[in-house]
Amino acid sequence: MADRVRFRFWTITDYEEEEQFLREQHREGWRFKRYVLPGFYLFDRCTPEDMVYRLDFDQAVKGEKMGYLKMYRDYGWEYLFDVNGFSYFRKPAEGLDKETEIFSDNDSRLEMVRRIFWRRMVPLLCVFLCCLLPQLFTQYVRWREYGDMGEKVLLIIFDVLFVLYVWLFIHCGRGIHRLRKKYQKE
Repeated sequence: MADRVRFRFWTITDYEEEEQFLREQHREGWRFKRYVLPGFYLFDRCTPEDMVYRLDFDQAVKGEKMGYLKMYRDYGWEYLFDVNGFSYFRKPAEGLDKETEIFSDNDSRLEMVRRIFWRRMVPLLCVFLCCLLPQLFTQYVRWREYGDMGEKVLLIIFDVLFVLYVWLFIHCGRGIHRLRKKYQKE
């Protein structure tokens, strides 16, 4: 059982904020133990220290995970677990330098942003265009024809999903643009 549970909602482009959140918790004496979907972070009490957390998105090719983890372990990173395609690592801040950083250059950071876009944003866009949008249109037509309570409830559900998807596209699109701009400047 965890000593502390925190709820935070991050999108796929908020990984730097999530890393900072985990670092701040560790500085306060709360070691990240586990993540439980959706958005629950479980922490154990520990000695406060400055621990750097890094998330890497779906880098390892199937069958090469052990080599991928060994490489990071050789650089002093402790592998925690994977959640939604992100691998979680931590390392004491005092042992962090450019040579042992997970992302030693902006090209590798840009590559991760590219992977996030193609493996998360594009499939979400396909689901939106192929499933949600046609279903929303169908529900509007059925509601106008029949107008019964069941159709209204379904229409409300699809309206909420539509707004949620649009918000996610805007937020994540802006996040990807911000990250690309940031890593191209540095």
